[in-house]
Amino acid sequence: MDNLDDLTFLMPLRIDSVTRLENTLAVVDFLLKNFSSEVKILEASDRNTGLLQRLLPSVVKYEFVEDLDNIFHRTKYINHLVRSVDTKFVGVWDTDIIVPAGQVFESYDLMSADLADFVTPFKDKFLDTSTIVRSLYLQTRDIEVLRKSAGKMKHLYNPNPVGGVFFAQRNKYILTGMENENFYGWGREDGDRVNRWKILGFKHEHVDGVLYHLSHERGQNSKFHSPNQDNRKIVEVFKSVVMSKEELRNEVKKW
Repeated sequence: MDNLDDLTFLMPLRIDSVTRLENTLAVVDFLLKNFSSEVKILEASDRNTGLLQRLLPSVVKYEFVEDLDNIFHRTKYINHLVRSVDTKFVGVWDTDIIVPAGQVFESYDLMSADLADFVTPFKDKFLDTSTIVRSLYLQTRDIEVLRKSAGKMKHLYNPNPVGGVFFAQRNKYILTGMENENFYGWGREDGDRVNRWKILGFKHEHVDGVLYHLSHERGQNSKFHSPNQDNRKIVEVFKSVVMSKEELRNEVKKW
């Protein structure tokens, strides 16, 4: 296990199903077994059942936020988590994502060598496991199960997916405005984030390889919750795309 003590994995979440709970625990187990970094989880929900905290390993940093909104405002909670840590690097990780360890180490090395400010630790292959392969992985916790079945998995978010997980030099991420909290609920914030990085002149790299998405039900926080909200998000995406570097700098300062 390589020393990644100056990186924190950040995971904002809402446990909306047993499947999500199982995926979360499997992903945390994967991170702790492969990396020396701290894992910090923020759970936002209308009530604290205590279930997730009891099931998490004691080394995981856990925070609960009471949130009565049915829509999970993920961008807001990512920003909260980033402000709450002081490590040089952060990895923002979704609850259902597995990325081969070698790709994570390569991402870290790119940032450590200052060859990248931001890294997406996969390229083109955002693969949905299927419920059958997900079940096999949960039973074995062996990534070889995912590798051997990759050819049968469904590709999501083509072309050029950039969601699921990203790594950042924390100080550079703050300079880009972190997350745009105008993105409320699921969808489109990943593309906006990368657009801003590029417009502001920061270095974004992909690492060759695959991302595995552990299948789950699509509740209201895993899909566009209304056409009106999606339209607003499209407007927000194009708002930054047409800005100059200086205009965007001024815009993010207002956030």
